[in-house]
Amino acid sequence: MHPAYSVILFTTASGAGYGLLALLAVFGAAGVLPANTWLGFVGIGLGVALVVAGLLSSTFHLGRPERAVRAFTQWRSSWLAREGVAAVVAFAPIAIFGIGWVFLNDTSGPFAWAGAATAVMAFVTVCCTAMIYASLKTIRQWNNALTLPAYLVLGLATGAILLVTISALFGVYRPAFATLAVVLLALGLAIKLAYWRQIDTERPRSTLGTATGLDRFGEVRLLEMPHTEENFIMREMGYSVARKHARRLRIVAALTLFVVPLALLALALWSGPSLAIAMGILATLSAGVGVAVERWLFFAEATHASMIYYGRAA
Repeated sequence: MHPAYSVILFTTASGAGYGLLALLAVFGAAGVLPANTWLGFVGIGLGVALVVAGLLSSTFHLGRPERAVRAFTQWRSSWLAREGVAAVVAFAPIAIFGIGWVFLNDTSGPFAWAGAATAVMAFVTVCCTAMIYASLKTIRQWNNALTLPAYLVLGLATGAILLVTISALFGVYRPAFATLAVVLLALGLAIKLAYWRQIDTERPRSTLGTATGLDRFGEVRLLEMPHTEENFIMREMGYSVARKHARRLRIVAALTLFVVPLALLALALWSGPSLAIAMGILATLSAGVGVAVERWLFFAEATHASMIYYGRAA
């Protein structure tokens, strides 16, 4: 599949934003983080900014962005519509929790319940985002049991890295934050390695024979291409990345998204507040590069079943 930069920004930015908001809501409501005005303003503001930037960027991939609002009406059958509805609903508890934290310096009582609702809606929204891709049976690399957990864990992991950085900057850093980020990154690496192994070793679900229904007569081969020039389907559905490049990019993604932040945050566990700030900032920058590469590969390595008719295995 052709990797659209708007969709890459959408899935990475919104995932990190929802991950950060969920963690802030849980730790804030539990009293682990103080109800400090500027901490809440920067933390919740950054989370909302990432979510909004991601959601707005997703409209750039639409042929008629001005009609995006019509997608909300299809929530009964479309994961894209369900994601849109969940994203809008999530803003209500986020706003209530943010008002309590920033303006009233209170994250208890009804504001704690709003925090819990924020975490739940963040979880639901990211699940809907993942299911947009995991539900597509025509793309075997996405129609995979590991797609949903990968989206959830990577969203929480990138959010946890941001939490470490923000808490260190405001002097409320706790080693438990870095520990959580390390655990999530290690889990994310395990899931991603298992995902790459599965899509590499899984046999194509469809062949030219099964797609045409002619396999009962023997091997089916393509006589000639359906047409002589490239068309929209070949550009969008038939994009492919060379295996050697994919391997290199996987190494880059594994190092920058998982290994380097893991090492930096492990150092933050044993360091003072000032060093924790530096480790958090470096881990954030590294993970930002890594998650963009990982998500580009998620799209670039996907093969659509329609490519069977152009002589490619799906």
